[in-house]
Amino acid sequence: MLDEIHEQPQVLQKVIDAERANVLELCRAIKDKEIRSVVMVARGTSDNAAVFGKYLFEIANGIPVSLAAPSVITLYNAEFDLSNTLVIGISQSGESTDVVEFLKRVKGMGALTAGITNVNGSELTQVADYTLLCHAGEEKSVAATKTYTTTLALIYMISDMLVGEDDLIPHLEAAVGMTSRVFQVESRIEEIAQRYRYMEECKVVARGMNYATSKEAALKLAETCYVSAEPFSMADLMHGPIAVVDAGFPVFMYAPPGKGYPTMMELAQKLEGWDVETIIFSSEEEILKTATIPVKLPVVVDEPYSPLVYIVAGQLFAQYLSVVKGHDPDRPRGLSKVTLTL
Repeated sequence: MLDEIHEQPQVLQKVIDAERANVLELCRAIKDKEIRSVVMVARGTSDNAAVFGKYLFEIANGIPVSLAAPSVITLYNAEFDLSNTLVIGISQSGESTDVVEFLKRVKGMGALTAGITNVNGSELTQVADYTLLCHAGEEKSVAATKTYTTTLALIYMISDMLVGEDDLIPHLEAAVGMTSRVFQVESRIEEIAQRYRYMEECKVVARGMNYATSKEAALKLAETCYVSAEPFSMADLMHGPIAVVDAGFPVFMYAPPGKGYPTMMELAQKLEGWDVETIIFSSEEEILKTATIPVKLPVVVDEPYSPLVYIVAGQLFAQYLSVVKGHDPDRPRGLSKVTLTL
């Protein structure tokens, strides 16, 4: 897992170079078919990438996005009119049964389909009208890392090219460069993992475009450390769940600058007053001063690209905490690389 976390800057640049033409072809089809809405279908880590896709496509492209509940079709056989709709299936292995079956069914309902996967020749590539590959190489760790960030990269590329701004790709490439700079604080992350050796539960909080970061960081903690980690948007946390957060309770916060930052700052100040154990990942000194454990990221990244950068810190923390707890982060109990559900 640690090796694959470190591979991410290289594989991210590789996917940008290798898939530019394929993304452009998909975007032409989207425009030709006058697509007005998007449905994204995925599970697990891929579903967290889809959550980010929802934010990005709606904010940057003005296209409404729904996140599919696959069983609506695979179990309950619901029927829809999906003309003028793009359905994107995301599966790292390309063999997730419910994702593949969902795409098969919606093609008969008039949808344009696309698949994002790391495995060329997988079942998803045979079903989808268009395929985008992650080019991440074999991912030996069960816990996904490089396939998550390469999926984000492909989502960025679709969004950029849909608005006809291929010149935005350099902004993505700049963010890719920033992921490697996160490794400058790796020793700090390894050090603080020792403090949470006996942690059994926590909350993981972000806002807006980084809601996906909170979900993916929490999933990594659950998968590799067996910690009951609950992810929240800051706004959702305030609507009830904050009641269980009291003095000494660990709350991980991902707070890059941007539109989501002011409310994250408000939350940090509130939790500081309650003596909550806050672990804050940010480039901003203001919010870091409120933290029990501050982790200053050595890059200031524009909010739209921050999920690509900030999740690397979350991956590193999960990896090191798993080892501190005496677990094998590469082989979590009860999990396999391909999960087959309907």
